[in-house]
Amino acid sequence: MTRFPYDQFSKNYLEELLQPLGTVQVAREVAGEVREIDVWFSPNQSVNPTEVSRLGLLGRFTATPAILEPFRNAATPTEICSCLLKLLEVRGEYERDAKRNKQQLTEISLPMLWILSPTASQSVLEGFTAVSDNGKWGTGIYFLPKYLRTAIVAIHQLPKTRETLWLRILGKGRVQNTAIDELEALPTDEPLRSRALELLFSLKTTLEVSQNIDKEDRELIMRLSPLYTQKLEEAERRGERKVVETLLKSRFGSLDNQLSTVIEPLLSLPTEEFTPLLLKLSREELLERFGKQ
Repeated sequence: MTRFPYDQFSKNYLEELLQPLGTVQVAREVAGEVREIDVWFSPNQSVNPTEVSRLGLLGRFTATPAILEPFRNAATPTEICSCLLKLLEVRGEYERDAKRNKQQLTEISLPMLWILSPTASQSVLEGFTAVSDNGKWGTGIYFLPKYLRTAIVAIHQLPKTRETLWLRILGKGRVQNTAIDELEALPTDEPLRSRALELLFSLKTTLEVSQNIDKEDRELIMRLSPLYTQKLEEAERRGERKVVETLLKSRFGSLDNQLSTVIEPLLSLPTEEFTPLLLKLSREELLERFGKQ
């Protein structure tokens, strides 16, 4: 996959999920040589705990200001060092502001860097002295030395639970496909489900017009295609239902409980069949023909 489509998707995805919890800034510039933070997050002082828990592990990342750097391919040592430079430059901003305002700066108030990598090799983790804290965070999250305030999230190692779902959506290959399966299985009235799917559909559309996409991109397109078709069919059905309701109200003045019983049987017919019936049949005829089904 070219880097841009995934970058744009992951930034939009994280922005959409984190907005209820605080201020999210995509592509935030930092001082010094021009660098951009992929996603900058600043938590609200007062936030609904339900919103935080809904995001599971990702929600736990929002306890402090955070820099989130998602990667489509495994983050290399050079890329991780670049992320660390951004973090240190932001830390410098915090320290200058605290000095200017004569405030004491505590470690816990400083931003945390979360490097979201689809995979992470043992050699890379050892090279950065990154260690897991399974007791507090579970598997797949490796922390650099304390004062660096950085963690590498090895998405492929995260357990397959609802707690990690929103991060595994940013995975790759089989990990991402499994997460999409779990996303599809969520209740249709789950707000995060529809938001995530809309962004995935947007990514699908972008990939379809991109050149030189790889095998995993094609597999992702194929995985999302049935869901996209289902979405279009549901939208069409909602439109047809609206037409039936409007015609019934127009003809009979209101849509009471008795008339509502004819809607579903009518919708089982093709549009070209139910429309003339709605225009021709009386209320009694409609109820007699469709209200008992």
